[in-house]
Amino acid sequence: MRLRDYLREQASLLNFMDPQKISILDYTYDLPNEKIAFHPLEQRDASRLLIYQNHEISEDQYLHIDRYLPSDSLIIFNNTKVVEARLLFQKESGASIEIFCLDPDERYPDIVSAFSQQQSVVWNCLIGGASKWKAGQILSKEVVYGGQKVTLSAKYLEKNSSTFSIQLSWTPEDLSFAEVLHACGAIPLPPYIKRAAGKEDEERYQTVYAQKDGSVAAPTAGLHFTPAIFDRLKKKNIESLFVTLHVGAGTFKPVKARQMADHEMHAEFIDVSETTIEYLLQHLSKKIIVVGTTSLRTIESLYWLGVKTILDKNIGSDSLKIQQWDPYELKTPVEISVTTSLQALLEWMKLNKKDRLITTTQLLIAPGYGFKIVDYLVTNFHQPQSTLLLLVAALVGDDWKRIYQHALDNNFRFLSYGDGCLLQRH
Repeated sequence: MRLRDYLREQASLLNFMDPQKISILDYTYDLPNEKIAFHPLEQRDASRLLIYQNHEISEDQYLHIDRYLPSDSLIIFNNTKVVEARLLFQKESGASIEIFCLDPDERYPDIVSAFSQQQSVVWNCLIGGASKWKAGQILSKEVVYGGQKVTLSAKYLEKNSSTFSIQLSWTPEDLSFAEVLHACGAIPLPPYIKRAAGKEDEERYQTVYAQKDGSVAAPTAGLHFTPAIFDRLKKKNIESLFVTLHVGAGTFKPVKARQMADHEMHAEFIDVSETTIEYLLQHLSKKIIVVGTTSLRTIESLYWLGVKTILDKNIGSDSLKIQQWDPYELKTPVEISVTTSLQALLEWMKLNKKDRLITTTQLLIAPGYGFKIVDYLVTNFHQPQSTLLLLVAALVGDDWKRIYQHALDNNFRFLSYGDGCLLQRH
């Protein structure tokens, strides 16, 4: 082993932090309300961009992001699409009931099949005004969609630990649940935006490359990207690759536990094709840039999924998922390379006759995590005491404080509709 590599390894061991012992109180900052963006800018790529490279901070705008990315690299995006997950019903008494569709009931094997259901579906939901709605009571509403009348009914089935099981039924029965949400629902803006979604949100709380229905929150780092930026990336020979992680409402869930060991990370569906994994495997020699924490968690999850197929060659589809502490607790006799892991995952897919990998990940990335694939992250500025801020701290170390203080001092706009940053892994 070269001396430089040995010293780096020793430094890494000395600086190792057990993520389960982290106190979220060490990852906070003062975020004044006036620093939060409650509306998008008129032009997507006019948003400001903070650049953190070689421990130095500079500024530009998103339109010029290509200037700060290495040529002949690979940039990875999350092509999930935000669904109109907020449903508003009115009782005969005039009382309003809001249903926020979070994720499908466990009876469905994956989110794709759940959104494809016709006639009826059971969904885990949050309820606004739940005290006004009794179990067994049916609510209904009518809208006109595509020139035809759509009738949607909601039946309260039961209360779970933190959600409600709701049966949704509709006519015409040949519509999919995704189509029903398009017809009857509204875009679910983040909970800190205290206004109704408007026309601007239907377009702007969606990336220009969104394709696959499934998210209840936008992969916000991608909101800044435009066809003009894609053209500039192409001219610099930066290739684009798309994965899917359907963002859940848990992305806004605050960490309330004293230590991260007591915090349950939310699970989210990922959907990645065999050809995408093959493409990533063939381009591992390039610098890898990920747009958004969701893209980052997806490709890092692929590595750990591959590790699991190596540790258990007979692992079934139901068990091949990532739990939040897996990267810190999985024991391997030797360090498994990214190439070996992705090859094993592809072999498992072929053996199980799968051309798409659809599973869930609870991957929690916090200081102490060893990144396997990522070199750069494009992301927005995140809420204090959030798992997203922990991820940023894992990537850039204590410099996250300096980065965020610079953004605050220089009037960057924060959170989903705000500005963002390009972060080089330290």
